[in-house]
Amino acid sequence: MAASDSFAGQHDFAGTLTFRERFSSAPATASLADCWMVAFEDVLPIRQTAAFKGQHNFAGLWWCATNQRHVGFESWCERDRLMSLDFDPDVIGVSSQPFSITLPPSLPQKSHVPDYFIRRRDGSAVVLDVRPDALVTPADGDVFQATKDLCGHVGWSYRRLGALPPVLLANLRWLAGYRHPRCSREAKVTLLTDILSNGPASIRDLMAAAGDPVTVLPTLFHLLWSRIISTDLHRCSLGKEAVVSLEEAR
Repeated sequence: MAASDSFAGQHDFAGTLTFRERFSSAPATASLADCWMVAFEDVLPIRQTAAFKGQHNFAGLWWCATNQRHVGFESWCERDRLMSLDFDPDVIGVSSQPFSITLPPSLPQKSHVPDYFIRRRDGSAVVLDVRPDALVTPADGDVFQATKDLCGHVGWSYRRLGALPPVLLANLRWLAGYRHPRCSREAKVTLLTDILSNGPASIRDLMAAAGDPVTVLPTLFHLLWSRIISTDLHRCSLGKEAVVSLEEAR
C-alpha cells in the first residue's frame, strides 16, 4: 500500500503533522503523505522555546550561518548538535521544532515534536532528535522508533543523536565564534590560500608568513569553519602546531 493511501483522509491517524509555515498566521494540519514536499527547513517552530528562572535545561537561539537566521535549541546538547549541523557543508537548511507528528495509538504518548528538520544538498530530508544516550528511556526509544517508521513512509531519514565527541566539540565551539562572514578579510584569504597551494602548513607557520595574527587568525578560523581549508578536528585540539591544508587537496 502506498503511503498516500495509508494516510489519506485520516487526519487523526498516525502520521498527521501540525506545523506553521513561514508566512502563515495559523498552524496547518495534514497527513505526512500529503505534505512531505513542504519546505520544512523554512517553517516556524510549532512551539516556542521556553526560558524561565530555575529551569534545568538551557534554551536559546543560535545564529545559523547556513540559514542566515536564528534557530532555537532547548539544551546544551541540542545547541552543540545544531552547531555541528551549521558546520556540515551538506546541510543547506535547518529548522527547530518543525512540526508535531501524531504517533500510533498503541503508544501512551499521542504526539511528538522532533528537535530538528534538515534539508541536505541533494534534496533529501532528515528528521532529528537530540538526546544523550544516558537520558533515553525505553518509552523514549518507542517514540523515536515510531517517528522513524512514520518518516520512512515518505522517504525521510530519521536519526537520534547524542553528545558530540569532546575534542570535536571543543574545536567546533572555537571555530563557531568565527562563522560570521565579517571575520574574513579578502586580502588575507588570498594570501593564506596562496601559501597553502604549495602544500600543508602549521598554523604557527601561517601566522609567521601571513602577517599580523590579529587579522590573520580570524580569517584563518573562518576559512576552517567554511571548509575552504581543513585540519583534523576529531583527534587534535586546535593550536599553533595544527597542520592546515586546502580542502580540495585533502
